[in-house]
Amino acid sequence: MTTRARALVWFRRDLRAHDHAALSHALRNADAVHCVFVFDREILDALDHREDRRVEFIWHAVTQLKAALEKSGGGLHVLHGRARDVIPALAAELDVEAVYANHDYEPAAIDRDAHVAHALAAAGRGLRTFKDQVIFERDEVLTKAGKPYHVFTPYKNAWLALLDGDAVEAHPVKEHVSRLAPAAGTAVPTLADMGFRPTNLTDLKLPLGADGAQTLLDDFLTRIDEYDRRRDFPGVRGPSYLSVHLRFGTVSIRELVRHAASRTSPGARVWLSELIWREFYFQLLWHYPHVVNASFKPEFDALAFENREDFFAAWCEGRTGYPIVDAAMRQLNTTGYMHNRLRMIVASFLVKDLHIDWRWGERYFARHLNDFDLAANNGGWQWAASTGCDAQPYFRIFSPVSQSERFDPAGKFIRQYLPVLSEVPARFIHAPWTMGPLDQQAAGAVIDRDYPAPMVDHAIARVKALKMFTAVKAKPDGGN
Repeated sequence: MTTRARALVWFRRDLRAHDHAALSHALRNADAVHCVFVFDREILDALDHREDRRVEFIWHAVTQLKAALEKSGGGLHVLHGRARDVIPALAAELDVEAVYANHDYEPAAIDRDAHVAHALAAAGRGLRTFKDQVIFERDEVLTKAGKPYHVFTPYKNAWLALLDGDAVEAHPVKEHVSRLAPAAGTAVPTLADMGFRPTNLTDLKLPLGADGAQTLLDDFLTRIDEYDRRRDFPGVRGPSYLSVHLRFGTVSIRELVRHAASRTSPGARVWLSELIWREFYFQLLWHYPHVVNASFKPEFDALAFENREDFFAAWCEGRTGYPIVDAAMRQLNTTGYMHNRLRMIVASFLVKDLHIDWRWGERYFARHLNDFDLAANNGGWQWAASTGCDAQPYFRIFSPVSQSERFDPAGKFIRQYLPVLSEVPARFIHAPWTMGPLDQQAAGAVIDRDYPAPMVDHAIARVKALKMFTAVKAKPDGGN
């Protein structure tokens, strides 16, 4: 490719100034490289609340990114508008030959990028995009018949067989930073400028931006070998806590895979499997975009969910009467984070105990999770609801009490988010309604006064769920 005079790098969910595919390609192929990030009103204006931790997280990451680019002699244009309008306009203002960006795989983003590409082409400019947020994308991991994988383990084996040094090699940036163009006089709009208010994000002590991602990674690498033994227990420090950084690209997936693949411990191998699960869901969304609004297995769209709004409200607010479920929902509502094991537990409870459509829960997570990612969120919910690809079999239904006893045995996590149960003895913490009246009084946790009674009987709800699923499976037309 011949050297071009000017290029514009469009940052999206890749908010770092190192190991960045689009930035690296632009620096190698242009004499002057401008950079831009857009607080996209098409996304922001659709948000339910003006206090959104994700917007604030992005604001901090963009502020750090701007400082990093300026330290290298460049700059960052930070715009607030519709990306499909302001990117072509800025490209024209700067008179660049091409806009460089990294691939995005979500349907709305694909539509946006097609619009931008068309507008740029009409002005004689190009949109050049690159793989950055995954190791393997689209059609790179297929069956021998050339079809997408529907089962994780064969996909994982094929993924691992393709993994080599080239797949995880960093995209160099430092070598050509002299080509970065400054953005004199530009400033990051404040949250107030964009119509948002601060949240409790900084109070949560979550390390922010690319620097914060590195801090979390350094910490996790001291614990990675124990990941397989600690990851399922929400009351201990087991996960990497990097999910929100992966979501917004303040850390490179190539760096994470290099660390995981270079170790032989069971913990590192299990963590690598989790990173591969993420890519499994990405390729499913790419090949089967209908999953955004429908079950991967179409027959399950006929499930006769009861969809009681009062039950859904109780689940959302953490007052179901099952402590592990309520504590998990309060963690989500308070922090924007939920431990992965808890995500499975609360999803199973919503669908198979409360008999509510998985899409209701998926949308709630989408509004409240800091690390919300369409592919992973949809894949996880369809897994738990038994409607998806390589999903939990419909007849395997989590018992919230058994899950609580197994993964929070002393009730440490429950007590953290349900202080009303802090004095409940350990033998009752998972099912406080089994305490006698005197024990309830002594613990300050009187059922139906201080803490709700279980809203459903799990054993009865389980039977109803099985009937709901078998009714669909029994239909000759698969429920259609």
